[in-house]
Amino acid sequence: MTVFGRRPALVLDDDPATRFLPWIVALTVFFATLAVAGALVLDGASGRWRGDDRGSLTVELPAGAPVEAALAVVLETTGVVGARALDRGELLALIEPWLPAAAFPADLPLPRLLDVTVDDLVGVDVAALGRRLAAAVPGARIDDSALERRRLRRAARALEAIALLVIAVTAATAVGVVVVATRSSLAVHHETIELLHLIGASDGFVATSFAREALGKGLRGGLLGLVPAAAALVVARHFTAAVTLPMLPRLDFSVEAMVLIAALPLVAAALAMLTARLTVLRALARLS
Repeated sequence: MTVFGRRPALVLDDDPATRFLPWIVALTVFFATLAVAGALVLDGASGRWRGDDRGSLTVELPAGAPVEAALAVVLETTGVVGARALDRGELLALIEPWLPAAAFPADLPLPRLLDVTVDDLVGVDVAALGRRLAAAVPGARIDDSALERRRLRRAARALEAIALLVIAVTAATAVGVVVVATRSSLAVHHETIELLHLIGASDGFVATSFAREALGKGLRGGLLGLVPAAAALVVARHFTAAVTLPMLPRLDFSVEAMVLIAALPLVAAALAMLTARLTVLRALARLS
């Protein structure tokens, strides 16, 4: 041990009180990585759904229904700024993700769809429009896609809040474990710390030894937890890349998101270091 040299005065590498600390940090970083990735994916999906919400309605008409009559009812509705009927090619393109277009004979009648553009500032009374459409074209039905996207955004925000709660709980658990481990290590090295005080070592000097040890073990544990979490995300992205449903959240991360995820071990190590230092200083202050 040296007090005035550059090396820490306490040798804590083989301390049984903190031997399990890297594994706790690894679990923390593993769950935090998955939670952060989930929150980023949901945030991106929510933004995409918000960007796609331009104020639109879809009117579904039975096969053979009078399209012109339905268009007339829609266009005379307050808040509607435009409407058009989708042709057969567009209908088949919508069905293509589920059924190949070749499965539909050329003479097979298909339901008709009206793409209706709505003024966001004015809005449309969907219930009243539905009643008027049903009277003019029996079987007509309105699909309010904007309403569905609003529901999806609310669900995404709720899941984001859950993900943030998971991050907070795992971080608090890791902090608690570091506090307990540091206190146990202090008890193990109690006599050595008293000796260091007798020869002039300050509380800050002792706390630095514990902080360095926590930093090293926290960094090792953080990297140990990041690797399997990153592997799990890569596997999940591989199996979801072929799914092209427009409403499905995409496991695509920006450079900023990847930097944030890669920095989690550093954040965990810094948190462990700070917690250990503050725990030692507080404990030594009560003993003095």
